[in-house]
Amino acid sequence: MKVKFMGAARTVTGSCFIVEAGSHRFAVDCGMHQGNKEIEKRNWDTTGYDPAGLEFILITHAHIDHAGLLPRIVRDGFRGPIYATPPTLELMKILLLDSAHIQEMEAQWKTRKCLRYGETKVDPLYTQRDAEETARYFREVRYDQAVSPGDGMTVAFRDAGHILGASILELTVTEDGKESRLVFSGDVGRPAQLIVNDPTVIETADYLFMESTYGNRDHKDEDESLNELAEAIDFSYRQGEKTIIPSFAVERTQELLYCLHLLDRDGRLPKDMPVYVDSPLATRATEIFRKYTKYFDEESKVLLKKGQDPLGFPQLRFTRSTEESMKINGAEGPAVVISASGMANAGRIRHHLRHNLWRPGAAVVFVGFQAQGTTGRRIVDGAKSVRIFNEDVAVQARVFTINGFSAHAGQSQLLEWLGGFRNPDLRVFLVHGEYTAQEVLAGKIAARFGYRVEIPDYLEQVTLEPGKEIEREVYPEQAKPGIDWEFLLGDLEQRLRQLRERRPRLEGKGWVEQTDMRERLLELDHRLASLISEI
Repeated sequence: MKVKFMGAARTVTGSCFIVEAGSHRFAVDCGMHQGNKEIEKRNWDTTGYDPAGLEFILITHAHIDHAGLLPRIVRDGFRGPIYATPPTLELMKILLLDSAHIQEMEAQWKTRKCLRYGETKVDPLYTQRDAEETARYFREVRYDQAVSPGDGMTVAFRDAGHILGASILELTVTEDGKESRLVFSGDVGRPAQLIVNDPTVIETADYLFMESTYGNRDHKDEDESLNELAEAIDFSYRQGEKTIIPSFAVERTQELLYCLHLLDRDGRLPKDMPVYVDSPLATRATEIFRKYTKYFDEESKVLLKKGQDPLGFPQLRFTRSTEESMKINGAEGPAVVISASGMANAGRIRHHLRHNLWRPGAAVVFVGFQAQGTTGRRIVDGAKSVRIFNEDVAVQARVFTINGFSAHAGQSQLLEWLGGFRNPDLRVFLVHGEYTAQEVLAGKIAARFGYRVEIPDYLEQVTLEPGKEIEREVYPEQAKPGIDWEFLLGDLEQRLRQLRERRPRLEGKGWVEQTDMRERLLELDHRLASLISEI
């Protein structure tokens, strides 16, 4: 049996693992790669996935980093069933359509820019039609229901406690008369998380593919996080400014609404401070959450039985139209604005940041993991300014990072969940994490359990056979093409020499032209200084 790591390998996006067992070839998850331009290039070339050669796809949960590439895979030839739980399938329908809309809008914007320079039009990664076509292949699987997607294999979906409908996959494969048990954790949730149940304890596996997002640290206490949220809101309220919260539309927004419900119940949310969920996607996702209350944890069900809405309170407003969204930034006075995306690299949140990030009295609250290369990560890492809509926006708002709201298990919680396994020969593959976090977690696992741990890289392929050593095939040049820094820096130096040589011609131009060129050079200088400050 072979497993190839097409994403979520030493990074936290693009989750996809292609399994070859006997005559079968299938995928677990099919996520979009997110981050800088180089990382996102991976979404466009699907030859390594061989979509037409995949029999079926198993999806752990609906988040874009686990399911967002499905329409592209379907567009490029995949025609098999896509298995997931009912809430996951319903959430995927709206998430993939929304993602497709974003792809189309960005392609239109890039096309207009290219045509102005005489270049060709830009196609979207996939379209809304592709997303609608993808939904035709959805197949429901209930929790704890064993299904056989192919001869000689069964899979059971267990509650991952991450988001509504999220699953841990237990896969049994018989190959050449030998049985192997593979467990794909998906994203493991925090115990005692709001809304959802605790993650299911798994006892048996030969090979475990385990997420490691927070492998190097624990989360803050939930009460402490709730207090920090109240502090951020109070700060901007006293300044008469807004609290801006970049948030994923699915799960994170709903957990925030639950927290704000608790703050309102306890008299800690100002009655005259409106709370806007400015995301049509988050609005639709909240409606789906209300539809599937049977998947809620017991605490949430008790509130519902008492007639309380854990996802609502009097100050809450949902906005759908662009006009409604624009009015939020045009209105004076304090407000809480929850908007996608969670890493601030797409969607309406960019507009809210552009209007508020430079205001010293505003608060910007990050409540989820910020991947490398995203706007959110640059802000969290202390950037003095960030580029939004081709403008450098100063970071003068007070920035809060509250990791206690994460839907991911922290380090101690991951180790506690891993402690449920009973096979002393278990082999662990750490996926869906940055390498620094994975190294720390690998050391903890080896010291505590004695398990052998692998940290696979992008495009790496492993051959698994019970009782034998793991064989590895790596492709470093394809996975991470080298960067010729010497050439790049030399080219910059040459450009500067050319500019100095042409200074007399520059000084010979009219005063207006000179001032225009000066402004353009100052902008370049500012951007270069900002880049250098990050090194």
